[in-house]
Amino acid sequence: MTDNPEPLRYPYGSSKRYHLHHPHVICADIDVTVAFYRHWFDAEVAWDGVFAGTRNVFMKIGVGAMHLYEKRIDPAPRNAVHHLGIQVAGLRDLYARMVHAGLPVPKGIRESDGGGYFMLEAPDRVLLEIFEPGPHRPPEVLEYYGYARS
Repeated sequence: MTDNPEPLRYPYGSSKRYHLHHPHVICADIDVTVAFYRHWFDAEVAWDGVFAGTRNVFMKIGVGAMHLYEKRIDPAPRNAVHHLGIQVAGLRDLYARMVHAGLPVPKGIRESDGGGYFMLEAPDRVLLEIFEPGPHRPPEVLEYYGYARS
């Protein structure tokens, strides 16, 4: 411990010390995974390089981020992470475009409180929940999803 510790640096213009920043996703073919998230979610590559002996890609999706790591995939079923939730504006439009492109969405959109969600698999068996919160949710839930209280 030093006598003059460095001041804390708070990210995102927030006074909060802790932020869930990114999922770390193992990818058998990182280019396929990058293309998928770029095409469907307007993801942007923030960094693409070698770290810890393998290719890593840091991507931004809206205000969120994900870290892709290229490595052979373990054929075992999913482990502790069940799915990644991606909040969208225009759920039905995205769903229609994905179905039109031939992506398998076996259960369609499930409606809820004026919004809804659907599930599909991204490359490497990563399960995605694509959702748009409905306007009829409680105010504190809408605030959690980034909508200002009215």
